Amino acid sequence: MGLPQRDRDYHTYGEYLTWPEDVHYELIDGVAYLMAPAPTLDHQDIVGEIYYQLRQELGDTPCRAYVSPVDVRLPKGDEADEQVDTVVQPDVLVVCDASKTDRRGVRGAPDLAVEVLSSGTAGHDQVRKLRIYERAGVREYWLVHPIDRVLTVYRLDQQGHYGKPDVSELGGETPVAVLDDVVIRWDPLLERLPAVEP
Repeated sequence: MGLPQRDRDYHTYGEYLTWPEDVHYELIDGVAYLMAPAPTLDHQDIVGEIYYQLRQELGDTPCRAYVSPVDVRLPKGDEADEQVDTVVQPDVLVVCDASKTDRRGVRGAPDLAVEVLSSGTAGHDQVRKLRIYERAGVREYWLVHPIDRVLTVYRLDQQGHYGKPDVSELGGETPVAVLDDVVIRWDPLLERLPAVEP
């Protein structure tokens, strides 16, 4: 089942800022999608571990890791913030260009975006967000499938498109191609997750 839409109207970030803070939406091309309710502890454990490892690995580099909720505005051109019609909240993101960050969050494509899939968000993350991350120029996009224990990684090619993804089982280490010498180690996390049912 897909994420419910707020309504059929076209919305911008200026309107988004006026909505109640206790209900969270993402805007994609002006359409508001209600975000899933409180995530499971397993989801939060994965998100937290990826963020923790990225933060440790990045150390004193100019790159910074962030964890949701952080508004990422993805303008199509040079429109003012209030006119931006695509605003998302990746589970984890890395931004290496400090000029993209401000008090509202991030404006422009992160270098890395990570989404941990759940039954309520899988289609949204695998289809809608894949398309807008590619369009915006997110250099590397990870989809973590916690139930199947699979990682899907998309990387921009020289033409600015995501080619065929790399798909692997969660385990061992996965290097982040767009971040020098940064890897995510899965084994400490997998030890804490419930066993996969056959």
